[in-house]
Amino acid sequence: MIPLTTILLLTFSNIFMTFAWYGHLKYKATPLFVVILVSWGIAFFEYCLQVPANRIGHGYFSAVELKTIQEIITLLVFVAFSYLYLDEEMRWNHLVGFVFIVLAAFFIFKKW
Repeated sequence: MIPLTTILLLTFSNIFMTFAWYGHLKYKATPLFVVILVSWGIAFFEYCLQVPANRIGHGYFSAVELKTIQEIITLLVFVAFSYLYLDEEMRWNHLVGFVFIVLAAFFIFKKW
């Protein structure tokens, strides 16, 4: 139950954070101070999910494993976000880079 709860909370927190960091890119005419305030408001909800995810998951996962899970979720969320929300294309070199990051995760989680 702890792994699933941790991963779900991290997934939802990353969705909020992706919108906080990149959602404004569709609204370039909006004044920067407004974008910053809105982003901080969105980021508040990200923290409300991220902090409990790390608190719940730590002990079952190490801190390094938690960070690795977060980064992989971040990449998956960002790929979907950039394709669906920003209408950006995914290129082969992006995929190759992501594969290397997943390979790095393999080494982090492998019990040697």
